Amino acid sequence: MINVIQHLEKNPELVALLKEQKASLIGISAIEQKAILDSFEEKVCLENGFWN
Repeated sequence: MINVIQHLEKNPELVALLKEQKASLIGISAIEQKAILDSFEEKVCLENGFWN
């Protein structure tokens, strides 16, 4: 999964397509895809070392 995240970091336009549901990640579950997209949100908050 780290390779997917690295690829998305290099290609931010793909993140936009994923958010618009115009693209999908083959082999990645819906829960994993949501977690990946959430990680690209600017307002991700980390308290006590756990995702909120």
